[in-house]
Amino acid sequence: MDWSFSRRGLLQGVAAVGGVIAADTVGSAGPLDRLRAAHHPGWVFGRMTGAEALTEALLLEGTGCVYGIPGAQENELWDTFKQKNLPYLLVTHEFSAAVMADAYARTTGRPGVLCVVPGPGVTNSLTGLGEALLDSSPVVAIVGDVANGEKARPFQVHALPNVDLLKPVCKCVYPVQTVDQIPAAVRQAFVAALSGEPGPVAVVVPYNLLIEVADFRCPPPAPQGLPFDEKAFQSAIGLLGDPTQRIGIYAGAGCQDHSAALAAVAELLQAPVATSVSGRGAIGDGHPLAVGWGFGPHASEVAEVVFAGERTHPLKSGVTTLLAIGVKFSEVSTGYYGNPKPKHVIHVDANPCNLGQVIPTDVCVHADAGVFLGRLLACGDAVRRSPDTKLVARIKQLKAETDREVCSVPPAKCGIDPLALVGALRRHLPEDALLFTDVTVSEHLAAEYFRVYGPRTFVNPVDNQAMGWSVPAAIGAQRVHHGRAVATLTGDGCLLMSAVEISTAARESLPVKFFILDDQAYHYMQMLQKPAYLRTTATHLARLDYQALAQAFGVAYQEIGSHAELDAKVQGAICHPGPVLVRVVTDYGNRKIRWIEAVRKRYTSELSAAQKARFLARIGGRVIKGERSND
Repeated sequence: MDWSFSRRGLLQGVAAVGGVIAADTVGSAGPLDRLRAAHHPGWVFGRMTGAEALTEALLLEGTGCVYGIPGAQENELWDTFKQKNLPYLLVTHEFSAAVMADAYARTTGRPGVLCVVPGPGVTNSLTGLGEALLDSSPVVAIVGDVANGEKARPFQVHALPNVDLLKPVCKCVYPVQTVDQIPAAVRQAFVAALSGEPGPVAVVVPYNLLIEVADFRCPPPAPQGLPFDEKAFQSAIGLLGDPTQRIGIYAGAGCQDHSAALAAVAELLQAPVATSVSGRGAIGDGHPLAVGWGFGPHASEVAEVVFAGERTHPLKSGVTTLLAIGVKFSEVSTGYYGNPKPKHVIHVDANPCNLGQVIPTDVCVHADAGVFLGRLLACGDAVRRSPDTKLVARIKQLKAETDREVCSVPPAKCGIDPLALVGALRRHLPEDALLFTDVTVSEHLAAEYFRVYGPRTFVNPVDNQAMGWSVPAAIGAQRVHHGRAVATLTGDGCLLMSAVEISTAARESLPVKFFILDDQAYHYMQMLQKPAYLRTTATHLARLDYQALAQAFGVAYQEIGSHAELDAKVQGAICHPGPVLVRVVTDYGNRKIRWIEAVRKRYTSELSAAQKARFLARIGGRVIKGERSND
């Protein structure tokens, strides 16, 4: 959404309020006002300050927690949070506030909320908001601003162009100008965050408005219709009903709240289901038609084999018609745009701007994923296929082979093979546990090998916008998922980005298990650099005393140094009642990563002859001169 849309949306919301006019002449709420409020459920109703009206709006939207740090421009608001019993969590850095709100959204399906001051609060949060934008996660940012109106003096503290800073990382930004606009802007932000393709939205409130008083009559926002293109749907039905086509489903984050319908459609079409990384769990890996993530050489081998077909196996041909639902063909999820193109493609998405991008598409259906799946089930007779027992048997066989691979990882020479840790986490975490991964090599191993049994339980910063994302994300999720196991799988480089946030888990007794793969290096960059340059540059990290770090933060400590103790210590950490920092001494050895190998081949294939010659000449020169020093 651009700025013009944002302003129209706000003005429409304010117009719907009707009599929302600042009324300082009205007295304090009396019995009649309280009686009127009781007859207006869901309204922000009555005489109150801007901070009180904002808090009432958040409560009415069902906000489970506000993440952030108070400051001079928002102390009035935070005090009101406490007064009205709105849950909040103090974080150590505004980056974490944005990430925690993002994690809240991804694990609940409802908008997560952060609250930050202008200037440094905004700039610190931008990376986290950017990840939410790229990964289609609904977040509402409540942002204080410098004073406006009579109190708008020059050179105020934190007087950066906060609205302009927020625009590139938000779907839309609502700058409030008068106190009476506050609740309508907040409630419109919740609508906008979830409408179409979800994403972050910001409400920017000058701090002087928080203490102004008005008589509010703000109704709930009007229900939003869900997009559905009937004509395109009928075209899709025609293609899906062709008995000569073998259907395959590619499901994204848009399907996370429609697991049952997605599974029913898969059974109706007898279609294997692959997901994007964000879509992991939209269909449980225990389903007989679930094949993992992606369907190219970069992703799940099971999905690649099933979608491509095998000449030597009764599956005969592979998928000829791809049904992509609620998914973007982003660079990471496609392995640098390496998904093979079937003969036909049907693309369904709530954001029309995503349709037909990256991969040539036969039918573009602008529709909400849930509505599309429901309509498809209602037209079952037109597309139903007979049970494909050979397909189900082959998927079962391939998944069993993958599981055996995870369970039979040989001991590493100097520590733990990261794939062995992925297997141990799956064996000992409950099926409904929340696992957060990070911008590390291990994210690709976990995406392929960690079995996901339900929606919104496997969470990854897919667009690699935010290293260190998993630590605050796990803490933010644990704050609202009481009683559920929550763990991170991250590397030592990512930990350095956000380690201090572990102190929040200790302070609040949030029992997150932080599993850190420690090899004192940016191993991801080393795997990318060595083949191209025959050396690594700027990838070596300091050796940390993790036990001292855990003691300083006030969390329990566990260290896993050998394969023999892996299962027992993973189980022990998970069973511990409080937060635990787990150092996993890591030896990647010759562990191959399908995603990296596939992306490297694809990237190389796109180089011009001159570019290839330059790389080869540089490598040859370094071989001759012995220029292989690493740092």
